[in-house]
Amino acid sequence: MQSQIEQFACSFKPVFIGAAAIIFYICPAQKKADMDTAKISLEEKAATRSKSAKPLLYVGMMSMVMLFAAFTSALVVRRAEPNWIVFDLPFELYISCGIIALSSLSLIYASRSAKRDNYQGVKTGVGITLLLGIAFVVSQFSAYSALVDGGMFFAGPTSNASWAYLYVLIGVHLGHLLGGIVVMIVTLINALRERYNSKESLGLELTSIYWHFLDVLWIYLFLFLLLMI
Repeated sequence: MQSQIEQFACSFKPVFIGAAAIIFYICPAQKKADMDTAKISLEEKAATRSKSAKPLLYVGMMSMVMLFAAFTSALVVRRAEPNWIVFDLPFELYISCGIIALSSLSLIYASRSAKRDNYQGVKTGVGITLLLGIAFVVSQFSAYSALVDGGMFFAGPTSNASWAYLYVLIGVHLGHLLGGIVVMIVTLINALRERYNSKESLGLELTSIYWHFLDVLWIYLFLFLLLMI
């Protein structure tokens, strides 16, 4: 169990790579006056920044994929042992799937609004996505509460490996999503300042890539847990 706890603590390191890459590129102010006087066009600036920002984000995402691949592989091996307990997933995890799927739809709406220079649509889409992200976090903690109420603990004399793996997988994904919420807050601030449009939307694009990745990752984890737990 000690090794599981150590893995759990170390598993949050990759979140800083992806989140830091996004925040670094969406925080700088983009004043219109500077755009007008710049020697390089806005499109060329965006292309240059994109070439460096996206690879860094993809590196962070790949590290997350390898991390969860390791956890799920370990679960498959551990499940073959005789003391593995099969149980039903908390209903709150089903709700989480619906919430995060809706959040991707609202973010798609924001991205399309930016391409049409619909600033209000961008604000609405990003704002709804942020609220749904917070709702997802609440549903995850509700799932933890349901596990505890059912006597299924992460550690202790009455704990079981099947419960511990569920805690770890939910917790690690939740940690990455909390990083995504921080990014989404910064993105919303930029959206409220009307910085995303058809010519400049790199920050929104990076946020969308990361958020949709977390969406797909959660759906994968949920289906995996549904089959294996």
